[in-house]
Order: sequence, then structure tokens, then C-alpha cells
Amino acid sequence: MVNRIRRFDPYDTEEMAEILRNEGVISVVTDTVHGVCARMDSLKAQEKLRDIKHRPKDKAFPIMCADLAQIESVAIVSENGRKVINAFMPGPVTVILEKKAEIPDFVNGGMKTLAVRMATSDALEKLIRAVGCPLLMTSANISGQKTCETADEIELACPQLDGIMNGIPKFHEASTIIDCTHESVKILRPGPVSEEMLWQILDENPEQKENE
Repeated sequence: MVNRIRRFDPYDTEEMAEILRNEGVISVVTDTVHGVCARMDSLKAQEKLRDIKHRPKDKAFPIMCADLAQIESVAIVSENGRKVINAFMPGPVTVILEKKAEIPDFVNGGMKTLAVRMATSDALEKLIRAVGCPLLMTSANISGQKTCETADEIELACPQLDGIMNGIPKFHEASTIIDCTHESVKILRPGPVSEEMLWQILDENPEQKENE
């Protein structure tokens, strides 16, 4: 196929950041799957991302942050949340945390929680820092369909994108989603981080507790 959407090397940081700062949407490579992203603090950018994905308005986007400090700027990090972050981030996990009150409701549809990830590559961290705020980040596909595995597939599925970062994900599997908003954590979606790995760092096992 003839590439119509501009392709970027992972360290074409300024060019990709300029697109995102101007409320555009690009595809990037994460450790888990190819993603599509937009700046977190712009409703216009979010609406474009939603249109490209055909994503329902009642379904919030995960947030990709550069580091722990940026996570703490948007969410309240619980004790268990901090244990999970320290053990597995950066890595193939998404953590559910309580949203800070000052974060606008449009960011996550007025929900009390945020789904948060941490940049899993130097290139992605540099991009987020260059944009100046966390990114709305979701898988590269039309909502409800199979995640795209190549840049060509992404271009066919999402022709309205403003750019595509070249690269190959490590895991080719969506992240483990871990809810850390309650006293006992819960895996909402299985992924590369297993239950056994999680219970080991939390020093607890639900099945063992039930038998006590």
C-alpha cells in the first residue's frame, strides 16, 4: 500500500509532540500493543481521538504518564497502588486509581477513577514530556475490533491519524488492569502481570484468605 499518513521514527520527538500539542492524534508503540493517543488536557483532541476510534462517549480513555510524579499529579495513589507501581511500572500494567478533584471531568467522563499507565520506553517518556501533559492512550483499532499489529493495518483502520510511530511492541498483549481503589486489589483484565506476581508483591492471596 502507499503510505499516506506520515511515519515517524521513535525519536522524532519534536515532530510528534508538535502534532499532539496542536490537538492532533498519532499512533505510538507501547510495550504491550500499538496505541493511539492525544493530549489529556484538550477536549477537542479527545473528541478527535474518539472519532478515529469510533469509541462510545461513555467509555473513558486510559492515561499514559511519563513517571510517578506525573501519575501523582492526576491521581491519588493508594498504598496498594504504590506497591503495584513500584513493582511493575514501567511495565505492562494499567492501575485504576482515584482521580484528583482538580482534573476536569471531561478527561474521564466525570468518573471518580482514572486508568493510569507509565511510559514504557525512553522514546515515549520523551514524547510525553515534550507535549507537556499526560496522554490519553488506547489501543490502535476501531473500538470493539481486533488491535492492529502493523503500521499498515493501523493506517487502514484509522485513516484520520496525523502520524504513526514505527516500531514493534514487546508483548503483543494488552496490559493487566489492576484496580487499586479498594482495600483489596482486583485484576479486572488478565495480562502479562499474573495474579501470582501481584499477590507476591502485596503479600496476600484471596483464595488463602477465604480458607482462613
